[in-house]
Amino acid sequence: MSSSILSYVGWTFLPNLITGWVQSIYYGITIRAGDPKPRPGTPQYIKHRQRIHIAVILIYLLYTIYEADYTLRQEGDFYQDLDLPVDVDEKKVKARFRRLAAIYHPDKAVNPEEHANAEIYFVKLKSAQDTLTDTTRRWAYERFGPDVLTWQHASSIRDYILVGLQTVAPLYGGSIAIMILLGLFGYLQWGRYWRYLIFACLALVEYHTLTRPYWSPILTKVVNPFLTTFTSHPPILPFQFLALAHKATFTFFIALGQLSPLFAPQDRPATNSSAALDDQHLERLEQMAQSSEIETQRLLALEMAPIAGDEAGQNDLKGRVREWLVQNTIRADPEVRDAMGRAMAKRRVGAPSGARPIAI
Repeated sequence: MSSSILSYVGWTFLPNLITGWVQSIYYGITIRAGDPKPRPGTPQYIKHRQRIHIAVILIYLLYTIYEADYTLRQEGDFYQDLDLPVDVDEKKVKARFRRLAAIYHPDKAVNPEEHANAEIYFVKLKSAQDTLTDTTRRWAYERFGPDVLTWQHASSIRDYILVGLQTVAPLYGGSIAIMILLGLFGYLQWGRYWRYLIFACLALVEYHTLTRPYWSPILTKVVNPFLTTFTSHPPILPFQFLALAHKATFTFFIALGQLSPLFAPQDRPATNSSAALDDQHLERLEQMAQSSEIETQRLLALEMAPIAGDEAGQNDLKGRVREWLVQNTIRADPEVRDAMGRAMAKRRVGAPSGARPIAI
């Protein structure tokens, strides 16, 4: 349970975090030192981030499914405990139990610690033997898992089916209620049809698996033949298959929710609003420029107030301003100074030795 919670919590931040790391590493490998990298917010940067994000989400989706399968294999099942195939008959089950009981019986333990461990393991083997030699309980175990050992009031196949469906119903009822509620608040809009379709298919497959006297053809003709032929993975039981299907479905829904912003069409009104915002900024800058010009004219008029009616004073002021501009703007330029220096040097070529240079 704790690993499942951590897995779901990881979906909230790990894909974005890993995407940022992978994008930085990708730029470090593909872009030479000194060349400019795409800046955040540019179309190229956004395109690269979307592709990397999609790849990270798909890989993390496969990892969570693998993690769920690994957890199920670590927990094991009664067939693995007795090291028997899934189609074994009752006689072989009893013979295998007698052989293992002779090896791992608690009375053969040397010290108290080994005795306690051996007693736990022997009880596990006894439960496996009792379940697999009882036709009804074995049928229920293969479909509902080890929880059937706690269903004391169930004795027939019909009883096990009723109890099992009662334990599964809250999962589907709560999931549908959450999906509808989130849809009413505007969430899970993109891919909504596929969510409901996949959820309906999952419910149909689970109902078929739990209520039929034979194993699902998906297991007997597709999954288990593939696992036994191409991998070292042992055949999976119906309850393990359903657990993986639950994990894969809900994880896929989470991945679909993270992929939706990357595939959802962009709204044009958002572009229009962005253009309108740019126009507002331009208008504000124009107003600020006009205000600065008005303020400059007001300060200039205030400085010119003492000589407002004196034409000679105004002409003298204009001449001084012109001379100041020439002295501080033109002659202060390095290129102008060099040009004037070269010109004056040419004029003084015939000057007597010891003549003072002309200051510039």
